[in-house]
Amino acid sequence: MVLGILTAIAACPAIIGTTEAVRQGQAQNKREQHRGQKTHLVASCTKNSPQSGQINGGMVVLKDHKLYIAMPTDDDVPEEDELEFECAPPHPFTGYFMPHPAHNWKWQGEGLVSTIAPGPPILNWIYIDKDTNEVKYGDKNESAGHVMGPWNCTKIDRRMTFEGWEGFLAVKEKKGTWALYFDREDDGLKGKVQGRRMLEVELCRRERKKGKEDADNKNYNG
Repeated sequence: MVLGILTAIAACPAIIGTTEAVRQGQAQNKREQHRGQKTHLVASCTKNSPQSGQINGGMVVLKDHKLYIAMPTDDDVPEEDELEFECAPPHPFTGYFMPHPAHNWKWQGEGLVSTIAPGPPILNWIYIDKDTNEVKYGDKNESAGHVMGPWNCTKIDRRMTFEGWEGFLAVKEKKGTWALYFDREDDGLKGKVQGRRMLEVELCRRERKKGKEDADNKNYNG
């Protein structure tokens, strides 16, 4: 009887350690689940300025192989046909992290993909143009030779990072549109952009609005 009690006492630390390891593993898996969920990207300026109202709350959209910041609307997550844009309606960024077949950044991050149009889920890679520092999207051939990542996000607010830091800039183009750039050299896009207004921006991942199709896909019966 005494031997049984002593054996149980000796085993307690191992049991507690195993339980704690399982708990931490489950928590880690739960934290990482968000990386594979499709989200939108919403921009905000890091500093107040007369132009920040044109960007704060604006959704990141895809148009003509570039990423732009659409004018914000009254809705938190505007529908595609509500986005303020000079041209035909662009497509809202709707994407997630994905391992890139040609790169292994390990703990630093992954590649980033987004759908490029409504309907069939055609995905393109999001990348930084090696010559201009523009944030662009394209298929395997179009993105080849450019800077693919690593993409990641902060642990608490889930703001987007690239190569481990937040260097995103909104650059005002013709017709009042704001294109998205990444200041890789941290020099204000010296030699790449001249005579145009630039604003530092943060990009936050925002969960998509759940529609009936989401419930149907999960066979929701509640």
